[in-house]
Amino acid sequence: MTTQPHNSRTAWLTLLLAGVFEIGYALSVGGSHGFSVWSWSIVAVVFFLLTLWALSLALRTIDVSIGYAVWAGIGAVGAALLGPVFFDETLTPAKTGWLAVIIGGVVWLKLADRPEPSVRARESACTEG
Repeated sequence: MTTQPHNSRTAWLTLLLAGVFEIGYALSVGGSHGFSVWSWSIVAVVFFLLTLWALSLALRTIDVSIGYAVWAGIGAVGAALLGPVFFDETLTPAKTGWLAVIIGGVVWLKLADRPEPSVRARESACTEG
């Protein structure tokens, strides 16, 4: 089994997994109460290592500027949506609106990662000839 994403789709799935690990990290840091609850602190460290590992694999294929922004956006949105579920937090209409802006930004970054049609055509011509 290889640990390096070999194509764009695998890299994006790895980045999504890194985002899920980031959500787990953010929530477990909240549960650790400043790393004073050892069980939550250990979980936080594990999620931290997992998110960095998965992010580093994804960034072998995805541009750092796009990958990091998407990863941070997934973590921010996930923590904001799950914070009220696990902790005494509220999700106000204003927060919901700004989360929508983050989600929209992540979608546009993903779309921006696609090569333009002329670039794809040149790459195809180079590999065929």
